[in-house]
Amino acid sequence: MSNIVILTGAGISAESGLETFRAETGLWAQHRVEDVATPEGFARDPKLVVDFYNTRRAQAAEAAPNAAHKALARLEAEHSGRVLVVTQNVDALHERGGTRNLIHMHGAVNSALCAACDHRWEAPMVMAAGDTCPACSQPAARPDIVWFGEMPYQMDEIFETLGQADLFAAIGTSGNVYPAAGFVAEARRAGADTVEINLEPSSVGSQFARHITGPATQTVPAWVDALLAS
Repeated sequence: MSNIVILTGAGISAESGLETFRAETGLWAQHRVEDVATPEGFARDPKLVVDFYNTRRAQAAEAAPNAAHKALARLEAEHSGRVLVVTQNVDALHERGGTRNLIHMHGAVNSALCAACDHRWEAPMVMAAGDTCPACSQPAARPDIVWFGEMPYQMDEIFETLGQADLFAAIGTSGNVYPAAGFVAEARRAGADTVEINLEPSSVGSQFARHITGPATQTVPAWVDALLAS
């Protein structure tokens, strides 16, 4: 089992204290997606959007990687083949937990992006609407987040790696957001084994060959132990 591709979603960071997108309480519940997670929302009220991600950035900075994040880093370090983690999460808990081969397909809350020249830089803890780009000096700074209606990052690399996968695992994902929800079908077409690790089956759970149910901090370390022992 040389090539392993792992998709992670909000469920892997929930036990670090970061709420999932569909949590009934907390930051997301206080805002409409259309207002804070779309280009149109940013154009309509940039201060609201920037303040929203300032709060998310502060929450992410206070959180610590949990046993699931650390287990995936151990898998990457000890597995004899390639391990790629593709995350839908915008926190930095994977890299803080030790993962190096990582794609943030939906961007990162600790990164800023210039809408004028595409320059990226480390976001300050508190951004302001109208911040200038350090590269082109235009007042075009925005959170480096892939909003609804925008193309996720590094999709060519993701699909190329899925096409070479021997094992595809999805951890803590809802299966409701495409294109990530279609990764299992892509991996199956390549002949990969597939496993879903979640609190409950996702919207695309029926497409997985195997399921492991339970909290990520318990299930993921045990799964990694079994993989490395096989």
